[in-house]
Amino acid sequence: MNKIPSINLADFLSSDASRKQKFISEIGHAYENIGFVALKGHFLDEQLVSDLYAEIKKFFELPLETKEKYEIPGIGGQRGYVSFGKESAKGKKEADLKEFWHFGQYVENDAEKAKEYPENVLVKELPKFNEVGKQTYKMLEKTAKYILRSLALHLNLEETYFDNYIKNGNSILRPIHYPPIKTEPKGAERAAAHGDINLITLLMGAQGKGLQVKNNNGDWIDAIAAPDELMINVGDMLSRHSNNKLKSTIHRVVNPPKEMWGTSRYSIPFFMHPVSEMKLDVLENCIDKNNPKQFGNITAGEFLDERLRELGLKK
Repeated sequence: MNKIPSINLADFLSSDASRKQKFISEIGHAYENIGFVALKGHFLDEQLVSDLYAEIKKFFELPLETKEKYEIPGIGGQRGYVSFGKESAKGKKEADLKEFWHFGQYVENDAEKAKEYPENVLVKELPKFNEVGKQTYKMLEKTAKYILRSLALHLNLEETYFDNYIKNGNSILRPIHYPPIKTEPKGAERAAAHGDINLITLLMGAQGKGLQVKNNNGDWIDAIAAPDELMINVGDMLSRHSNNKLKSTIHRVVNPPKEMWGTSRYSIPFFMHPVSEMKLDVLENCIDKNNPKQFGNITAGEFLDERLRELGLKK
């Protein structure tokens, strides 16, 4: 595969069984072969997207001392601001050339789960910032629910298999700012090659060149979404749970050509995580004599903790 396939969620939501099955087959084939799709028909409207970009640009333009007030010690960067150069890809010494913000779950009707997560951080200088972030979070979470329903059917599970695992799950919305590059980066990239930790990632902001995906031949291919598309990929948790039937693909954000070093790039991934107690044990129906069990048993919470330490976000 040398191109990211484009699919439309309207097919899955259709009352026409053949359209629904077409979507399941297309996404299943894409995730077994390249691990990425470009999705039309999601729940984000143009106004919300426009409002979110306006607010995050305002936030990242705030003075550094103002932004640093929102960097909360002791929570592994799970909420609020994470300053430039704090995160590096697994196994890489050089830090990524980015700063970012984290919106987390808005827990409903579950006091115990609310205690498990840090609270969302409110930016006092920008009254709309948090509201627009929350609306975007909800719409991406809703989109992700239907993607996971289609994948449950592809894996011969009950359609709503993932629903209870993702309700009040530990998902993160991460607006990222890749600032202008001022000096020759010594081995550092905007985001070094990595796989995502979570079940699936929904990415806003892949409309220009920069994001690249490694295909099965080991070639890097550009992943560029149309203006109305989200880029959606499989994360390590789902790959593990499906015994690598669904591929968590290595991807990166490369530095722009030198004449564009003076420009910022913004991208906004939504990392869909389940509740921490979900067992990521390999599904029985993904094991056979040709595909023996590849992964040990672990919970989502244990796996996340392990990976945050590898990324340098947790000590």
